[in-house]
Amino acid sequence: MTVIVRELRLDNPADTEAFARIRRTCLPAMLATPASVAYAAAHAHPDAHYRQLIAQTGDGEPIGTAQVGLAYDSPTSGQGYANIYVHPDAENRGAGTLLLRTAEAHLAQHGATEVHCWALATPERNLSWVAAHGYRPGRSAHFLRLDLTPDALPPLQPTPPGVELLPATAYAADPRPLFTLDAAATRDEPGDIQSQLVDYEQWLHDTWHQPLLNHALSTVAVVDGTPAAFTAALTDGEGRYVSGMTGTARAHRGRGLAKLAKTDSLHRARAAGVTVAYTGNDTGNAPMLAINKWFGYTLDATEIRHVRTLDNA
Repeated sequence: MTVIVRELRLDNPADTEAFARIRRTCLPAMLATPASVAYAAAHAHPDAHYRQLIAQTGDGEPIGTAQVGLAYDSPTSGQGYANIYVHPDAENRGAGTLLLRTAEAHLAQHGATEVHCWALATPERNLSWVAAHGYRPGRSAHFLRLDLTPDALPPLQPTPPGVELLPATAYAADPRPLFTLDAAATRDEPGDIQSQLVDYEQWLHDTWHQPLLNHALSTVAVVDGTPAAFTAALTDGEGRYVSGMTGTARAHRGRGLAKLAKTDSLHRARAAGVTVAYTGNDTGNAPMLAINKWFGYTLDATEIRHVRTLDNA
C-alpha cells in the first residue's frame, strides 16, 4: 500500500482534526485538540524549525503523525526530536519509518547532530522498531491515570499559615512571576534534553497562551506574596485533564506545597466536570511519583526516550 508523508496543512481543518485524533488514540495521556495542533505550528520559535508531519495512504487517509523540531532552548546545541505516532489500525505499512526518515532529514538540514524520539514500552514491537532504526534507549517516563470519581481524591488539606492558594487567573494582568517560578522548576526537571526558560515572550506563546492551559484550574501556592509552587492544568473540554507541570521553588521544597496545589487543582477540576486526570513523570523523579501514588494515580503507559547520532555528525 502506498504511503506518503507531507506537511500538516493549517488551512485544512480536516488535517488538524486528524492529527489530534491520531495522537489521542495512540497516547490518551497527551492531550491534543485541533486548536492546540494549529496553535503549536503557528507560534513555534523560529529556531525550533518546528514541523508537523502527516503520513497518509494513497487514497488520502491520515494514519500517522510526527512532531519534529530542534530543542532551541537547551544549553546543548544540535539536539533534535521526532515524536512519531502511527494509528494502531495502520501499523506495519511503513508509515512510521517514512515519518522518521523525513524528520531526520529535516533536522539534519538545520544542524541537528542527534535525534531523540519516544517509544512506548508496550507493545514490545515499538522498542524493536526504534532499535532497528539505530536508536539507543535513554531515560523512561511513566504516564499515570486517575479516574476522578467522587471518592477517588484525598480530601482537601488545611492551608498552612502564611500560604495562599490562588488560581492562575489571579496573574492574568502580569504572569511574569509564574514565568520566574516555572523557569526555576524547569531547571531541575530530570530528562535527556535539558531546557532553560529564558525568553519570557516565547514562554507566553508556548505556555501561557496555549489553548490547552486552563488558567482557572491551574493552582499557585503563594508564600508571603510570592509564588512558591504551582501545578499547571491542561484540559481539552472533553473531560480530560493533564498535569502539564508541577514544581516548587528550591527555597520552599519539603513543605508539601506541590501536593497542596495539585490537590486543590484536582478538586476544582472534578467540580468542573473533569472525569479523568493524567500525569507524566520521569521514572527517576521519585518525589513526584510518590506524590502521585498518594493521590491514587495508577500506571497507564510507559515511554522510553531513545537517541540516535546522525550520520552527518
